[in-house]
Amino acid sequence: MRVLLIATYELGRQPFGLASPAAWLRARGADVTCVDTSREALAEETIRAADLIGFHVPMHTATRLAIELIGAVRELNARAHLCFYGLYAPVNEAYLRKLGVQTVLGGEFEQGLTSLVRRLESEAGNLAGNEAQREPVISLERQNFLAPDRSGFLPLERYARLTLPNGEELLAGYTEASRGCKHLCRHCPIVPVYDGVFRIIPREIVLQDIRSQVEAGAAHITFGDADFFNGVGHALPIIEAFHREFPGVTYDATIKIEHLLKHREHLATLRETGCLFVTSAVESIDDAVLEKLAKNHTRADFVEVIRACREAGLALQSTFVPFTPWTTRESFCELLDFIGQHDLIESVAPIQLAIRLLIPAGSRLLDLDEIRGWVGEFDDSALAYPWKHSDAGVDQLCSELQGLVNNCEKMKLSRAQTFARMVEMARRAAGLAIAAANPLAIVGVRPGIPHLSEPWYCCAEPSGEQLAAIEELGRRIPRGAAFV
Repeated sequence: MRVLLIATYELGRQPFGLASPAAWLRARGADVTCVDTSREALAEETIRAADLIGFHVPMHTATRLAIELIGAVRELNARAHLCFYGLYAPVNEAYLRKLGVQTVLGGEFEQGLTSLVRRLESEAGNLAGNEAQREPVISLERQNFLAPDRSGFLPLERYARLTLPNGEELLAGYTEASRGCKHLCRHCPIVPVYDGVFRIIPREIVLQDIRSQVEAGAAHITFGDADFFNGVGHALPIIEAFHREFPGVTYDATIKIEHLLKHREHLATLRETGCLFVTSAVESIDDAVLEKLAKNHTRADFVEVIRACREAGLALQSTFVPFTPWTTRESFCELLDFIGQHDLIESVAPIQLAIRLLIPAGSRLLDLDEIRGWVGEFDDSALAYPWKHSDAGVDQLCSELQGLVNNCEKMKLSRAQTFARMVEMARRAAGLAIAAANPLAIVGVRPGIPHLSEPWYCCAEPSGEQLAAIEELGRRIPRGAAFV
């Protein structure tokens, strides 16, 4: 069985979502090819040769990019069985099946892919038939994981790097120690699939994956768990063993504000074992909005976490969803003021301040009466429920800020320089005095923190630039320009 696994966008990381199932399928005897189209072109002969083509769709942008590829893939190989797997597959199942996708897998998908290969082998000659899917669309069963197989991947030099405050760059690897999440944040794309279920990947499997990447040159590892402290008793032994074996290799992890407070005694452990920074999805400093999002923390909690992390010598990278139906021009300026006053300018990637709330299929945001009253009919092409702010000026500000961030990136401006321009734009939109903000006086107060060269974000609509890229891809693919 010749299997082609495709990743379209995974935030510049070498795709774990290809490496893990590749190990399972190769152990089953399949001939597996992995292609990351964010870093390399698809070869036409690879598509034509495949019996099964699987797209990994862990996020919204990746799913839209993958959908744009379906038509061209079908033109080149109409007989192959088409599968979408990952977080965004089951919530978009109906639309994907309309497009000709035959198998949809979410949750713990490796076993489902292995079962699919076994079934297709037994049904040789009927790969693209219309038989009903036998594998569960969502599986939360515990799996006996295998170490991810990264053979055949592009080298780490082709992926996102860790940038240190002095400008030095380190090769970065990526792994996962768990899946799912215990929490039910309303805007989170994990919740419709896992619904509060949390699954761990055995410690030795995680360490084997780290070893393979360190051997390939990684000097830093990102733990991509939704919340590394969902299972703190699982996470701590992993980082301690990791540090003993590779004391010179650093790492980062994502941890909820709630858990940083609850387990604050372990912040020093993180620092001592080589954690350079922790990413935490703060989302808002407005307690009313935080309650609507079911984040289970408050503005005061965030302030306390800032203090605790600084006392522990641990850098905190904060992420936000600043543009929601409840945002006002004034409240956005308040967020910028908060960031400046708490010396967080270097701790927030500029794109984080231009993100607009995404409401995908299955979102728990639809539990809120006010959200149901604001959204339009589900837009298949956008894979989201459209919404407009009651103040058109807020939507305009968001769009203008996205353009500003894009231009500042092209000019290679620092985070502080970009932030100063964002303050000026926001205060002008709110009719507030720009001089009062004094943006140039607050930049660069605190030294920069280590960060990855492609910013972390989720729960967001693609920016205008991303949408333009998707549209351009759609125009090019039918003519074969995306293939070699």
